[in-house]
Amino acid sequence: MAGHSQFKNIMHRKGRQDAKRAKIFSKIGREITVAAKLGGPDPSGNPRLRAAVLWAREESMPNDRIKKAIDVATGANADDNYEEVSYEGYGPGGVAIIVDALTNNRNRTAGDVRSSFSKYGGNLGETNSVRFMFDRVGEIKYKRDVASSDAMFEAAVESGADDCESDEDSHIIQTATDQLGTVLSALEEKFGEPEKSSFVWKPNVMTSLDEEQAKLVMKLIDVLEDNDDVQTVTTNFEVSEDVMERLLAS
Repeated sequence: MAGHSQFKNIMHRKGRQDAKRAKIFSKIGREITVAAKLGGPDPSGNPRLRAAVLWAREESMPNDRIKKAIDVATGANADDNYEEVSYEGYGPGGVAIIVDALTNNRNRTAGDVRSSFSKYGGNLGETNSVRFMFDRVGEIKYKRDVASSDAMFEAAVESGADDCESDEDSHIIQTATDQLGTVLSALEEKFGEPEKSSFVWKPNVMTSLDEEQAKLVMKLIDVLEDNDDVQTVTTNFEVSEDVMERLLAS
C-alpha cells in the first residue's frame, strides 16, 4: 500500500494548492444531496452522508451550505436528478483507473471522460475491466496526535475494523463497507470526530511506473478531477522513492 499512500499524499497536497474552492464545494454539495436522498437526511443513521459532511468540514464548507445541500434532497425544488456512474480504464503504462461520477447527463459525462483518457494515452474500458484490481472499503482518517499507534489499532480492531495503519501524519482505519458506520461511531466515542471518513477503492494489485508515465497519469487525473461531474479518481500506480521526491518537488 506504500505506493498508493504516497500517491494519495501527492494528490492531496497538489489538490490543496490548485483546486478552486467553488468547484470543491459544488462536488461536496452534490455528494451530500445524493447521500441524503439515498439514505435519509439524518447523518447519524446514514454513514455515506456522515462521510460527506466530514468531507465538507475538512474543506471548511460553511454550515449553511451543508444544510442547504441536505434540504435539496428532501425538498420539492430539487430539479436535478443525479445518478451514480463509474468508468474504468487503463492509463499510461497500463495503470488501472476508476472514475466515480454523479451526473444528470450520462452521455455528456461519458464523452468527456473518454476524451480525457484518449488525450493522455489511455483507454476507457468496459464495466469490470479493472475493478477486479480494487476492493471497495470504508476508510476513516484521524490525525496522528489523537492517539498512539497501539491505542488506535486496538480501538479500531475492537470496534470491528479490518485494518489500521499509522504513519507520522495520520491513522488510517479500513473497514468493510457495511461496517463503516458502526466503526465510526465507536471510534468517535473514544477519539472524537475524525478528520475524514469515506468509501474508497483500495488497490489489491499495484502497477509500477517510470517518471514520465507517472507525470502523464497525474496530468490525466488532474483533467478528470477538473470535470464538474467527477467526484473521485482512483488509480493503482506506484513509483520509486526518488521519482516520488521529484514529483513532489515539481
